[in-house]
Amino acid sequence: MPQSLSAVYIHLVFSTKDRRPFLRDKATRESLHAYLGSVSKQLDCIPILVGGVEDHVHLLARFARTISQAEWVKELKRVSNTWLKEKGRDYADFEWQGGYATFSVSQSSLETVKQ
Repeated sequence: MPQSLSAVYIHLVFSTKDRRPFLRDKATRESLHAYLGSVSKQLDCIPILVGGVEDHVHLLARFARTISQAEWVKELKRVSNTWLKEKGRDYADFEWQGGYATFSVSQSSLETVKQ
């Protein structure tokens, strides 16, 4: 039986529009990180670490074989935008920036990137 193996690790970074500090509230930020991790997992991009600060997010994941980077990021941003807006009026104007950055990470560098 043919098998496929993929061990591609991606470090994704994306920001709030205009780097606005929408994610100041630590509890909301941590909930968002957990939510992004669960969405990434549903897309078969297994999260290793999700974090960030008040104006941007970092996500380190083992990337799936069945989705493009652009599709992955688009879906993460789409669902998290909706999720945040449901958190109340403070997030009514929330938007992610249009761009993002992805970096490949070798398996031997995972611990360094996690720091």
